[in-house]
Amino acid sequence: MKINRKFIAVIALAAIVSVTVAATDKIPDTPQYTNLKVLPKNISSKELQGIMADDFDDGLGVSCGFCHAGNKDGHGLDFASDAKPEKQITRTMMRMTLGINKKYLKVKHPEIGNATLIVSCTTCHKGQAFPDGAEPK
Repeated sequence: MKINRKFIAVIALAAIVSVTVAATDKIPDTPQYTNLKVLPKNISSKELQGIMADDFDDGLGVSCGFCHAGNKDGHGLDFASDAKPEKQITRTMMRMTLGINKKYLKVKHPEIGNATLIVSCTTCHKGQAFPDGAEPK
């Protein structure tokens, strides 16, 4: 019995496609982050990373560890932890920014990271962790 090479190739390709489809079905479209208080609960990884890079890294000149506490094992960061007061201050300032845009500047649906915001972190911080004259003593 001679097996046709084309038949084997088609079967192998079908198996690869089936495994790929099965694997991608198990990956959620939106990661489930914990302890989000201001940002949307259904935010995508891409959106969250964009906000962290554009608004905080660029806008305030800080890295992740400025607001996020380290893991107890000393490796990496515990993004859900509220151990650092800077994280709560950041949430308060995010709410303030959203409120200014909505109440005074009439932005209909203000969202952190959205280009429609007129006032953002960068407005006052200008790439610094603390705006001029606001550095803690």
